[in-house]
Amino acid sequence: MSRRSLLRGIGGVGAATVLAGCGVPAAYVDERDRAGRDLSARDRTLDFANWPLYIDTDDDTSKRPTLNAFRERTGISVRYTEEINDNDEFFGKIGPSLMNHQETGRDLIVVSDWMAARFVRLGWAQEMDRAAQPHVAEHLNPQLLSPAFDRGRLHSVPWQSGITGIAYNRRKLGRELRSTKELWADDLRGKVTLLSGLDESFALLMQGNGVDVTRWTSDDFHALCEQIEGLVRRKHIRRFTGNDYIKDLSTGDVIACQAYSGDVIQLQADNPDIEFVVPEEGAELWAESLLIPNRALHKTNAEKLVDYYYEPEVAAELAAWVNYVCPVPAAQDVLADSGDEELVALAEDPLIFPDADMRGRLAIARDIGPDERQAYARKWNAIVGL
Repeated sequence: MSRRSLLRGIGGVGAATVLAGCGVPAAYVDERDRAGRDLSARDRTLDFANWPLYIDTDDDTSKRPTLNAFRERTGISVRYTEEINDNDEFFGKIGPSLMNHQETGRDLIVVSDWMAARFVRLGWAQEMDRAAQPHVAEHLNPQLLSPAFDRGRLHSVPWQSGITGIAYNRRKLGRELRSTKELWADDLRGKVTLLSGLDESFALLMQGNGVDVTRWTSDDFHALCEQIEGLVRRKHIRRFTGNDYIKDLSTGDVIACQAYSGDVIQLQADNPDIEFVVPEEGAELWAESLLIPNRALHKTNAEKLVDYYYEPEVAAELAAWVNYVCPVPAAQDVLADSGDEELVALAEDPLIFPDADMRGRLAIARDIGPDERQAYARKWNAIVGL
């Protein structure tokens, strides 16, 4: 199972969302109050919190080769924990410390960009020193360079990226599927699933309606909800899923579904009939990003680790293991020149290194704003039964 399939950030209306949505004044931290005492020079360590299955691992020893190489090169040891299983849950875990201007025990974290937007809005992420990160400056994918929530990527750096598109079983369908609108064809009634999470689902569906998701409006959202409600009433949509769409698709219980690119790469290894589509109307390009939380005790060490993963050779090693869209395009040449048949095949895979045609159909959706989230989440969750 891939890391992305574990994501549970459904944009709910719990305490964390209410806090961000209401913009509680006491929660915001001014830029001048974010830095802590940096112990990097005398304490050659850092604490890195990430999701499960989201870093390269040596299957024989369970060691993490890229982290080990970083320690050998720099002398900096990384305490790596796979503690993030849900965006909102993790927000709730470290939020009280950040709200009270306390360090969290973590120097580097990875969250989905819609959650990174919440951290940035609340002033809970420190600006990184790009002068100390030449590889980030040189190699970051231009398409990911300046999201609306963090212009210029001052506070965030993509760890991995991916595409939300459509997966389908071509043999069972008996034809090609090239458009989101084709999901609503009569012969797919009861054989389609959509993602249950608001943040994971809405952009692709809006794109299917011709919406420019970089600047979608409230009218676009309500029109989408009305459309999906109608499809639910007609029993066209089999159900709304989390990671279990993988099982439904692999067993043939569904023929087409919303899916993540990295998951489909793994499914295709077992079933070549499964295809992934970036629809003609477009698909969502997303990222999960590295942040340095306020009061981090090893900020300089964390910045060095971030820059290390933007070296093309290191990025290539990570991409070969996780199989998501690599945020370092230069890593493609590293894999292509490796002389290894499997790695060369990865270099040619557009789901890891999208070609120009595919890139032209990808867009980063405007984030759901704090003044919108609570009402939108409530409406969406009522439709999907959450």
